[in-house]
Amino acid sequence: MLPNPELMHPLANFENLIYAKPSITNPDIIVGDFTYITDSDFESHVLHHYPFIGDKLIIGKFCQIAAGVKFIMNGANHQMNCVSTFPFYIFEGWKEHAHEPELSELPLKGDTVIANDVWIGENATILPGVHIGDGAIIGMNSTVGSDIDAYSIAVGNPARVIRKRFDDEMIALLEKLCWWDKSIDEILNLIPILTCSDTEYVKNELKLSLGMI
Repeated sequence: MLPNPELMHPLANFENLIYAKPSITNPDIIVGDFTYITDSDFESHVLHHYPFIGDKLIIGKFCQIAAGVKFIMNGANHQMNCVSTFPFYIFEGWKEHAHEPELSELPLKGDTVIANDVWIGENATILPGVHIGDGAIIGMNSTVGSDIDAYSIAVGNPARVIRKRFDDEMIALLEKLCWWDKSIDEILNLIPILTCSDTEYVKNELKLSLGMI
C-alpha cells in the first residue's frame, strides 16, 4: 500500500494526528501533501484570518506541526499610525463615526509561507508575513517574527537562529534535490538516504543522484 496524501488519519487508532491538506476548507490556506499536525482540526490553529484582508497561509509538503502551534495572521494587527490603536470602525455604535482605513493604511505583512520538511515544535507561534525555509526547525514555545533560512534551527522569543543543521554544501545539495517534489516511488527509493545520519555518505549519494559525480 502506497502512502496516500488524501488520508485524513495516517496513524491507525490515533485520531489526534491528521494530514492537514484533506481537512482544509478555507481557500486562503494552502497545505502540501503529507504535512501533518498533532491535532484533529488544523484550521483552529490559524488565528485572525479574515477574508477581507486576503492574506494566505501557505505550507509546503512533509511539514511536521506539533500540538499547540499557532499561525497568527494579519487580522491580528491593529493600525499603529493613529493616536489610538482601538479599531472603532468595526464595532456597532462606534463605526458610524470612525474612518475605516484602507488596507494600505494597515500594518499588513503579506502571506505567511512555510516551505517543505519544516518541523515546528509544540506551542510555537508564527507571526504574520513570516517565511520559513525548507528543512528548518522551530523550537517549542518559540515566537517567530522574522524569516528563517532553510535548514536553520531557531528557538526563543523572539526566535533566533542558533545554528544551521548542515554545512553549506549539504544544504545546497538538498535544495537542489527537492525530494519533496518527487513521486512517491522516487521518495521511497530515497528514504535510506533521507534517514541516514552519516552526512558524508549522504553527500556522496546525493551527488550521484543529481548526476554530479
